[in-house]
Amino acid sequence: MNDTPWTDVIGADELPTDDVIGVLVAGRDIALYTAGDAVYATDNICTHGHARLCDGFLDGHEIECPLHQGKFDVRDGTPTCAPVTEGLRSYPVKIENMRVMLQLD
Repeated sequence: MNDTPWTDVIGADELPTDDVIGVLVAGRDIALYTAGDAVYATDNICTHGHARLCDGFLDGHEIECPLHQGKFDVRDGTPTCAPVTEGLRSYPVKIENMRVMLQLD
């Protein structure tokens, strides 16, 4: 059983539809993505270049970095397109009482 606490991030009604936003949570820069009915979370800084992914383009389950156009799968942070080779850290997400909750550690 995972005993990591859940951290309240933002209201679910603040999430964009089929898009990405950046939030600061406990000193971390996190990207929150909505794709269909699901919400995903990863680190917000590209592993290839120091660019914020929330400034990139979300297409389905892929986020494109605005700096070098590398792509990641937002569901698990896996790189899907060069020049990206290192994955992003992803975080468990749940919606509870209309609040977005993350497990950060």
